[in-house]
Amino acid sequence: MIVREQYTPGPASGAQIRKDGEKWTLILVRELHHTPEKVWQALTDPAHLREWAPFEADGSLGTVGTTVKLTTVGAPRTHVTETNVTRADAPKLLEYNWGDHDMRWELQALGGGTRLTLWTNIGHRFIAMGAAGWHICFDILDRLLGGNPIGRIVGPEAMKFGWQRLHAEYAKQFGIETPNWPPQADQKS
Repeated sequence: MIVREQYTPGPASGAQIRKDGEKWTLILVRELHHTPEKVWQALTDPAHLREWAPFEADGSLGTVGTTVKLTTVGAPRTHVTETNVTRADAPKLLEYNWGDHDMRWELQALGGGTRLTLWTNIGHRFIAMGAAGWHICFDILDRLLGGNPIGRIVGPEAMKFGWQRLHAEYAKQFGIETPNWPPQADQKS
């Protein structure tokens, strides 16, 4: 059983980016050893989201037409947005917006588990940051679903758990320059 202080994210993997005109999309894929129904509950239920997601939800995201307030966690200042659930085909497909980000979650049964895919539009300069943050969130989600919750790790706290390394790895994979904070070793190829 891993405790929070022992958590270290694995290497950057399962992410790609696409450009359509001026719009950039981050696509993250993670294979989870849990059923689509169990993963669906974690994606839609506010109590589950509180354990792993980078936002709080004031209601369920599992019903089309529902308006839910999402409050960013770990941000320098509180950011609350109203989201509208536009698709909720349990336990396969969930779509809503988070601020100006379109969020599309696809759950595909894979053996006894689920292939979870997230598509989200994101500004080009934030793609590697987003990939690193979601990577950690997905790790926390997997532990939560496996009965070994270690608590949400987002915002500045993620810096204590390898976020900078992940950010640099994803930036390299995507061919994006990273700001040098904190200063890191030269990253020439």
